[in-house]
Amino acid sequence: MSTYGLIGLLIAFAGVAVSIVCLLVGHLMGRKRTSGFVETLTWGGYIASILSAVALTFCCALLVFCFMTGDTSIQYVVQNHSDASGTLGWLYKLSGLWGGRQGSLLFWAWLISVFNAVVAIRSMKKMDKLDNMALLVSQIVLAAFAGVLLFSESNMPFTAMPAMYFDSTGALTNGAQIWGMNALLEHWAMAIHPPTLFIGYAGLTIPFAYAIAALIVNDPSKAWVERSSRYAIFSWLFLGIGIGLGAVWAYVVLGWGGYWGWDPVENASLLSWLVGVALIHSFTVYRQRGAFKRWSVMCACITFAFVIVGTFITRSGLVQSVHAFEGDSVSLVLFLALIVLSVVAGIIGLVIRWKSFGPSKGGEDSIENMMSKDAAYYFNNVIMVVFAFLLAYLTISSALPSWLPFGGQALSAGTYNTIARPLGIIYCMILAVCPLLSWGKTEGKQFWKRARVPGICALVLFVILMAYFLMYLLPSYDAMVAAGGSTAASVTDYGPSWYYNGMAVVGFVVASLLFFNSLFMLGRGLRAYKKKHGKNVFASLFGMFKDHAATYGGFVAHISMAIILVGLIGSSMYVTEKVEYLEYDPETGGTNDEFVIQDFTLKYTGNSIDELENGTDILYTLEFDVYKGEEFVGHVAPSVQLVTTTQQQKLLASVIGFPTEDLFVVYRGVNTDGDFALDVRVNPCISLVWVGFGLMMVGILIALIGKRKPVKKGKPGEIDPGDGNGSSGGVVAVLESVEVTQGADGSVTVVSEEVVVTEDASDADAEPSGKEA
Repeated sequence: MSTYGLIGLLIAFAGVAVSIVCLLVGHLMGRKRTSGFVETLTWGGYIASILSAVALTFCCALLVFCFMTGDTSIQYVVQNHSDASGTLGWLYKLSGLWGGRQGSLLFWAWLISVFNAVVAIRSMKKMDKLDNMALLVSQIVLAAFAGVLLFSESNMPFTAMPAMYFDSTGALTNGAQIWGMNALLEHWAMAIHPPTLFIGYAGLTIPFAYAIAALIVNDPSKAWVERSSRYAIFSWLFLGIGIGLGAVWAYVVLGWGGYWGWDPVENASLLSWLVGVALIHSFTVYRQRGAFKRWSVMCACITFAFVIVGTFITRSGLVQSVHAFEGDSVSLVLFLALIVLSVVAGIIGLVIRWKSFGPSKGGEDSIENMMSKDAAYYFNNVIMVVFAFLLAYLTISSALPSWLPFGGQALSAGTYNTIARPLGIIYCMILAVCPLLSWGKTEGKQFWKRARVPGICALVLFVILMAYFLMYLLPSYDAMVAAGGSTAASVTDYGPSWYYNGMAVVGFVVASLLFFNSLFMLGRGLRAYKKKHGKNVFASLFGMFKDHAATYGGFVAHISMAIILVGLIGSSMYVTEKVEYLEYDPETGGTNDEFVIQDFTLKYTGNSIDELENGTDILYTLEFDVYKGEEFVGHVAPSVQLVTTTQQQKLLASVIGFPTEDLFVVYRGVNTDGDFALDVRVNPCISLVWVGFGLMMVGILIALIGKRKPVKKGKPGEIDPGDGNGSSGGVVAVLESVEVTQGADGSVTVVSEEVVVTEDASDADAEPSGKEA
């Protein structure tokens, strides 16, 4: 099997090398003259890229076959196989493909090759210079991955199992019998978490490739943005899903009661997601206004660079993490080189093409007025990029020299929260205000008219949130401080109570504004569509999401951010925790004690010790009935799974979810006297985190599948604001009185008392009127 895998890697690398040579030579020869030979050479590069994808598909399929059949001829399979049985046993076996360093690198390379093959197949008919160069750049990236798989012994996934680990009958021995997947990874969320992240990572290669291609061929038009924007949104969607699944796994399996601990590898996955936000919004301005061209190019390069930074942190051994792979020198050098080259290529390219990639006629990169949509988009980008760089610096600070700020220090989660909380609230405030602004400048009366009704509704929601805060969250804070010890320190370290609780109050204000401003933009769009098409509300709602799905998917995502913000405030700032032993009674073999936290009472009902189906794991479980006040609300059964061969423990939390809080119960084993150790938390508002996350994914999915239908000029009530050079989309519905003027420079100004609904598929902010396009 290992020989077949090696042959597959050789064919894949050869295909990548051939495609790079063909595309590069074809481009160089095509600059002087176009001939049939040049076209054939380029066509050969496309075919070779598809061949490399086929070869890597074979390599992955071979490993999957070995995992599923229990083949022991490949060392990687033996080290990462799962012995799990039951309904999800097949999933855990499959996850061995990406469960280790070598296999995950192969899986990532395969995904890049699949994206490259999609680009090749879609572009093969026209094979223009932009697509050719984009495929060339992405194939160069793939060459780096395929090369390290093939030529680095520590990253080779098809190393044969040494004979010393087999006895005379061919059975595993000498310690190899206990090799296998970490029991903590055998959970449905963790099985799906890595591949969704890798899909996002691989997909972000394509916007980067098109950005560099646009610089190479000197094409500042919106063509490269249009061809790569769906890849960017698709990849960002999967990155979000991956991050969310990781949070679910951490919450349920790791047993610490939280879902985000600012672990270095957690941070690594967040870096490219943050800059991806800036990238997608820059694409919007690029297409609509012909501006932010340099922003878009650099965001594409930085997003890809942070993808590599993430795997650099995970694989280099630079920082310590429970999620990281064992470091190796090859990964250190290769990925560091990719990081530097991707950023330097963008910088040098922009320096050379600086004039070409300036704003189009009618577009501006400069901010004329702070009360404008231009400023909101600009600060959106600045906050996301700056926070990503800051987060990357803090993540690797422990490996930096001590003379640098935070150098040599392993920072606590509290340090990250101190920075992230106010920055996140400021960012959400920008999202809340942006829909109320116009391009160029927003007049005070215009802003007030748009903000008045959603502002009143937001005030009502804020009053409700404050009532909950005063009756529940603030007493929880006071109780935590009064308890003293580490519990009190976990909140007082952030500052005095007025600052800590004041930040929560400000967060509720921002969340209320963001929720209703985004909701009212959806409502205005619905009203515009209803008036234009003469349909009822439900038909208009369906039609609006069908015809303008991308625009309104963005508003759904913004609404989800408001919900998530409230959830984060409650579930990260006002958690009540109690750790206590329940005294063991040898006569009954259990305990007569009750566990009380807030208004919850846990009454012991029994325990059990069970051997799992795989024959190596033992499950120790405690059983409790749960009462809230005098009312029975459910049953919890926290357990500890012990892997007898390695003595590794896996804590399986038991959770009862309520609309406003979770009761989170962890059984941590027994002490020397046999007493049961319990760690119980009440996590307020955590359900809003999961609901908001799911809604965000829905919004992004809506935006991804949205139509991109050009609007014809000249129809009543429809105006094409595009200047023909970098602006896209058109106005599809204008309400009330409209005044349209065209300036000498060709720019179009639309002044209206109501909302203008645009067709642009990537515009997440339906534009209030009074804009200059």
